Amino acid sequence: AGEYLVPDVLRPGLTLVLVGTAPSRISAAARAYYANPGNKFWRTLHAVGLTPCLLDPQEYARLPDFGIGLTDVAKRHSGVDAALPAHAFAPDELRGKLRRYRPGLVAFTSKRGAAETLGVPTARLPYGPQPQALEGAELWVLPSTSPLAHSHFVLEPWQALAARVAELRREQPAPIRP
Repeated sequence: AGEYLVPDVLRPGLTLVLVGTAPSRISAAARAYYANPGNKFWRTLHAVGLTPCLLDPQEYARLPDFGIGLTDVAKRHSGVDAALPAHAFAPDELRGKLRRYRPGLVAFTSKRGAAETLGVPTARLPYGPQPQALEGAELWVLPSTSPLAHSHFVLEPWQALAARVAELRREQPAPIRP
C-alpha cells in the first residue's frame, strides 16, 4: 500500500474536510500540506475566515481546532495533477474515510481531485456547492490555490464555502461543558 507522504488530519465531528489531489513535491519533502510558498491555500483560509489566524504549513495539525480536516485523493504520490498516474488515485479509500469520520461538508481543493473521486469529467464540475452528496456530506468544489492554477483562481467559491461553514457551525449544538 505504501506510506502516506503527508498524514491525514481527520477525526470525528469536523465541520469541513478539505480534499487535495496529491501533495506537491515541495509539500511531500516538507511533510506538510500546501507547503509551496507560492500556494495560496493558507492565506486563502485566513482571508475568508475559515481560520482566525494565518497558519504556517507546518502547523497543519492545528486545523481540527477550527473544525477542519485535511486529506488527499492520492496520498502516496506527489507532483502536479497532470503528471499523476491513474493508479495514484484512491477514491474508494477517501470514501471510506468520509464514511468513518462523517464530516458535515467535503470540499475538493481542485476539480481534478473531485473528478477522479466522482468519476465525471472536470468540465462537468462547476465551482461551489454540488447537487449530489458524497458519503452523506455536502459536497463542494473549489478553485485550486496551486501556483500552477494562479490564472484561474477566484476567491468567491472559497468565500461562499466559508459562509456555509459558519452557518453549519451556528447550527451545531455547543459541546456540553462539565
